[in-house]
Amino acid sequence: MLLLVGLGNPGPKYEKNRHNIGYMAVDEIVRRHSFGAWRARFQALTAEGKIADSRILAIKPTTFMNESGRAVGAAMRFFKLAPADVIVIYDELDLVPGKVRVRRGGGLAGHNGLRSIDAHIGNDFRRVRVGIGHPGSKQRVQGHVLSDFAKAELPVMSRVIDAIADAAPILIEGDDGAFMSRVALQVFPPPPKPARPDDVAPPRENDG
Repeated sequence: MLLLVGLGNPGPKYEKNRHNIGYMAVDEIVRRHSFGAWRARFQALTAEGKIADSRILAIKPTTFMNESGRAVGAAMRFFKLAPADVIVIYDELDLVPGKVRVRRGGGLAGHNGLRSIDAHIGNDFRRVRVGIGHPGSKQRVQGHVLSDFAKAELPVMSRVIDAIADAAPILIEGDDGAFMSRVALQVFPPPPKPARPDDVAPPRENDG
């Protein structure tokens, strides 16, 4: 089994905040891959399903962001899993909106959800970092992450969520490079190549 954790804050007040992109992505994975119904356990909402022949427990901690590790740790201990069996999807200030990066371990980058998980299970879990952009100064960070996405950001963030859900089997199989490439192509598709002269059909002669 793998734990697929989406970070966010519970309740309608926070539902569309940038800080809740982890919740949004996990919601779409659960929907797209026909998981079972959400239910409350481990101080979280959880849903079970299968992706790429692996059993998955999707988790949305309901402890608020800075106590996310309590839910992750409880689920991990219950199923006797290791930190390497945990995948966490969360918002990343240091990536532009639409960019997605995956890594195992690493720093906490001031993210309270990661700090809590690290305190409860250690550092060796996989992270799916979803860019939300930086507001430009440290003083504006809290207001930025706890605000809804701007209207201009919504199309790219919708594509990100769809792409993560589409490529979830690649992520579950552990091919992080292929997952990142697939998501990038879907979010930022290359422009169509201009037609070459020999690809253009010659004009037809007028028979009349």
